[in-house]
Amino acid sequence: MTDLHSPDADLSGEDESVRLHELVEHIRADTVELARVHAGLIRHRAAVMHIAMEQVARCASRRSRERELPVRSVALDIAAATQTHDLTVQKELGEAHTLTEKFAATVDALESGRISMRHAHAVLDTGAAIDDDDTRRGWEQVVLKRAERDSPGRTRAFARELAESVQPVGMTARHARAAEERGVSVRDLADGMAELSIILPATVAYGIRDRLRRQAAAIRAACAATDASDGHQALGASVAPILAADAIDVAPDSSIGGVLASPPSGSAIDVTPDPSIGRARADTPSSSTNASTPDDIADGGADSRLVRDERTLAQIGADVCADLLLTGAPTIDPTDDATCPGGLGAIRAHVQITVPVLTLLGRTDAGAALAGRSPIDPDTARRLAARAPGWDRVMCDPVAGTVLEVDRYSPTAAQRRYLAARDQHCRAPGCRAPLSRCQIDHNHEARDGGATTLANLAHLCVRHHTLKTETAWTVSQQPDGTLGFVSPLGQRIEEAPPPRVLFLPDGDDLAAGTPSDPPPF
Repeated sequence: MTDLHSPDADLSGEDESVRLHELVEHIRADTVELARVHAGLIRHRAAVMHIAMEQVARCASRRSRERELPVRSVALDIAAATQTHDLTVQKELGEAHTLTEKFAATVDALESGRISMRHAHAVLDTGAAIDDDDTRRGWEQVVLKRAERDSPGRTRAFARELAESVQPVGMTARHARAAEERGVSVRDLADGMAELSIILPATVAYGIRDRLRRQAAAIRAACAATDASDGHQALGASVAPILAADAIDVAPDSSIGGVLASPPSGSAIDVTPDPSIGRARADTPSSSTNASTPDDIADGGADSRLVRDERTLAQIGADVCADLLLTGAPTIDPTDDATCPGGLGAIRAHVQITVPVLTLLGRTDAGAALAGRSPIDPDTARRLAARAPGWDRVMCDPVAGTVLEVDRYSPTAAQRRYLAARDQHCRAPGCRAPLSRCQIDHNHEARDGGATTLANLAHLCVRHHTLKTETAWTVSQQPDGTLGFVSPLGQRIEEAPPPRVLFLPDGDDLAAGTPSDPPPF
């Protein structure tokens, strides 16, 4: 086999060309082999889906959720075996079934290495809406000829245009069907950021973007008109998002303290949205003794003044969007005081946060997080924590980071606080659904004599709680909180409690006065 290690630095130009040619050939061969592997996976997944659908057909229940349980169950089995989320697996099973049933020629082309998996996805995504079998097969053959000689992106554009021309179903019907898929999702990004994605009709989506852009331009114009005035401060690009966070409440399950802590059950931080968002009335907190904080300026103190907005139009648009979504009210509100006191506009955003005490004290810059989800910046965490009416102190193992004890106890509420601190998110294999979407499950069912004790309780999201209750999946718990899942196929999976990441001060912090002894709790 040819050595694939990096060539020596003293290769001549001719040797480099030969080496690059060899590497290109290896990449081409590996790409063909990868396509064959993908085709094999598609056929295996389709076979699994076929068996699951036969089980669904034998299900006597007419309830869609119960009829879907065989598919959910085998998806979780595969997810546990491949370290994948079962929702991802279920989507892959569905796509594989569609490919083998409706686009068999595409799977054959993939298996022979003539196209890649990205080409196959382009065919699936653009051709799935063609209902007529004969039309779809003819369309597929034309698209595959294009795919064999062109990139996935160009193939997708060509396939979409061709599908539109041969589509027997009218645009009205197809749009109505597509509109049923509208929804909102969040994808975690790096450095305490996330991407909010909304699927809407195109006219609505582009209308929203146009309005945000014109509002951003109006804000920029208003600030530009005052630039000539004296004494204007500069509004940094990071300030408005922090102020927007003031429109978010901390959920009762949040934790900050001993290393961690949380507001008591039933409480939340009530922070009034800063009116300066969109009118640029704040500055970043400064170490200077005479500098105004955002709260001081928002309160209209002596240092309150209009500032020069240095944000880009894109940043202003994002901040205005956050302001509108967090503080606005829908035009149509079908609720009344009996079902929703104060109306939809009175509903405030809630998030669960975890803040290590050293981050809270400003001695380290890391560790704050949306519980069970993603890191957040410490300034936002401290702002949200500042007005919490009470905290729970949570003691963690200094090595493993697992929760050892919660030091505030009362019937039921104390158990909830402990479980929230220990579990952080759904405990099913591969799932990270936040606690706000979870239910506390009796691992040994209460109806079968299971006790309501910490050693028999754990958080499961609604999807996995239903799967555990309604199918042959079983869950047991070890004394350290490790859950043992056994699938209907006999697969055994152990899920240890998610560790808490502890951030300790370095030598400089210790020299600055941080006690070297462990805290007395």
